[in-house]
Amino acid sequence: MKVAVIPARGGSKRIPRKNIRPFLDRPMIGWSIEAALRSGCFDRILVSTDDPEIREIALAAGAEVPFVRPPELSDDHTPTVPVIRHAIQWLEADGAEVGQVCCIYATAPLLDPKYLVEGSEMLDQDPALEFAFSITSFGFPIQRALKRDDAGRIGMFHPEHELTRSQDLEHAYHDAGQFYWGTRDGWMNRDRIFSSHCKGVLLPPHLVQDIDTPEDWTRAEWMAKAMLHERNS
Repeated sequence: MKVAVIPARGGSKRIPRKNIRPFLDRPMIGWSIEAALRSGCFDRILVSTDDPEIREIALAAGAEVPFVRPPELSDDHTPTVPVIRHAIQWLEADGAEVGQVCCIYATAPLLDPKYLVEGSEMLDQDPALEFAFSITSFGFPIQRALKRDDAGRIGMFHPEHELTRSQDLEHAYHDAGQFYWGTRDGWMNRDRIFSSHCKGVLLPPHLVQDIDTPEDWTRAEWMAKAMLHERNS
């Protein structure tokens, strides 16, 4: 069985109630639930939350919320892996046979379902693989990154590359923060996702936006409007 688990606790600090705040025409978490449904990948789509209002919104959007996430897994410092592990344990105690689990973040309104499909296919095709997660490229060569000291003076992290042409530098990527496919054993036995047992699902930069500040939120809405215009045209 392939399962989507969407973690959505109620205690967001930087943007209060971020997981259910209206984003364009629906609560934020509704976009992640819709992407999971549209992908056709999943036998079940679960939301893991400690919040009654999030539960009701998730149910209305088409997800299951069959348990309440315990308080010890609902604070600011809880990593993702224990939350997904708890969901797997609940499913197995309920009699389910879990094969693959995809953690989809509740704040991923730009998520294109085709990349969920791609990540699932990566796990299907490579028995040695434990995780496949969303990545994207940096918009500027990280080898030419700058730093600033307390006096405001500028220096390079890697001065040896000051005159290196951009096309001669190795490409660098970062976690896109949208989804993390994993095998059942990968989630249960490893405390880290990033390892030699993982691969990246490459997303175009125009579909990636962290949403941690009000400015991020506004930018993401403009990006989502452009995405929807392209989809509907």
